[in-house]
Amino acid sequence: MSPIHFPRISAEEAASMIKHGQTAAFSGFTAAGSAKAIPRALARRAKELHARGEQYKLNVLSGASTGDLDDLLAEAEAVAWRAPYQSSKIMRQMINKHKIDFTDMHLSHLPQAVLFGFLGNVDWAVIEAAEITADGRIYLSTSIGASPTFLRCAENVIIELNRYHSVRLSEMADIAILPPPPHRSPIPIYDPLNKIGLPYASVDPKKIIAVIDNNEPDGLTPLDPPDEISRRIAHQVVDFLLEEQRSGRIPPEFLPLQAGVGNIANAVMSSLGDDPDIPSFTMFTEVFQDSLIDLMEQGYLLGASTCSLTVSDDNLQRIYNNMDFFTQRIVLRPQEFSNNPGVIRRLGVIALNTALEFDLNGNSNSTHICGTDLVNGIGGSGDFTRNAYLSIFMAPSVVKGGKISTVVPMVTHPDHNEHSVQVVVTEQGLADLRGLGPKEKAQTIIDKCAHPDYRDYLHRYITDSPSGHIAQNLRDCFKLHVSLIENGTMKFWD
Repeated sequence: MSPIHFPRISAEEAASMIKHGQTAAFSGFTAAGSAKAIPRALARRAKELHARGEQYKLNVLSGASTGDLDDLLAEAEAVAWRAPYQSSKIMRQMINKHKIDFTDMHLSHLPQAVLFGFLGNVDWAVIEAAEITADGRIYLSTSIGASPTFLRCAENVIIELNRYHSVRLSEMADIAILPPPPHRSPIPIYDPLNKIGLPYASVDPKKIIAVIDNNEPDGLTPLDPPDEISRRIAHQVVDFLLEEQRSGRIPPEFLPLQAGVGNIANAVMSSLGDDPDIPSFTMFTEVFQDSLIDLMEQGYLLGASTCSLTVSDDNLQRIYNNMDFFTQRIVLRPQEFSNNPGVIRRLGVIALNTALEFDLNGNSNSTHICGTDLVNGIGGSGDFTRNAYLSIFMAPSVVKGGKISTVVPMVTHPDHNEHSVQVVVTEQGLADLRGLGPKEKAQTIIDKCAHPDYRDYLHRYITDSPSGHIAQNLRDCFKLHVSLIENGTMKFWD
């Protein structure tokens, strides 16, 4: 590598350069590859300025959620606007109180929106790297996200050079930026492990204002072991996929899988490895989680295309200690490729995502409680759901000790409409909605997926609703949600 001549400064010095009202774009897709030292320094700086009566708030971009970054900046009241996704409890509360403006976006849309200025100018890109060169090659760490686009668009760049991460991550990286329309050719990814780009991102070295040195892990902790509900959901999904394969609707070599973040998706992936009838498979997904490491080492998972290594610190070390094995089987891509609708459809990806609730028509809500309060955001679930060969949504049938049914007459925020959702699953059962008319679809969802405590009410709702193509009673469609708000439970009949 060429010698590095960029100024070395402290995180505090870097933070002092980023001014109130500016837009800062941070690396990271989940906590993987997130900037670490500079966000901490920015939070301290915001608190100091606020204590002196001075304003200090930033517009914040990232690839997806960011680990501690959102917590730190939200707690310091240092964020005016945020996009495209977050998973911070503190930031969520401030968004829902309108103290932070939030733009919820499909993750595949973000790079183009930044590249063409839909979201305004990017003043700073703060990017974690495992290595850099004097000519502006940036070897990213455990995620790619939107960092290549941020580097291209930002007026100023600060690099967090994190020596904790293996420089061999570049062997997994496959980095490109789509040309502007109408000059785009088909993306030549015909297998999850195809590579079409370079092992590094590029930036004009004149834009690199400084480098700060760091040596710390991503800080991801292991997911909880699957509980009984998650295991039951997982078994429903595995049995369904096996029946689809036996019927010839999934080819003998299987199809690539996508799995969202969280314990249910992790449980499904673990269960796939436990069933001897599931053939070895590949993944075309946005996050590579802990359960996939065992599957890959055991030969069940042949290869995975992803945007980030969203694994616990211990499991990341497992990867680093066996890079000869993993670099041949994992491809790290920018999110405009990992979540690209055209590639998802071409490969026939089977999408496995979780929902907050789904309704009797098959619409799914992934983002808002009672239609008002944001949880995290839509993330990449829409990218995959709309374009998947099979789109599957999973949820427990009830939560909060049975006070909330996840099967409702009408979702309060339709992130994924009935035309995209093909299968819904709870621990009670699985409803295959393909080819069903509205009446049969509703009956199937109630009988297969709803908790027994809510089935009678849901059946009565359909029976008592005005007749039309879809049975829906606009006076009562949110009666469960109103009861939850007023009484703390959807069971208004108790």
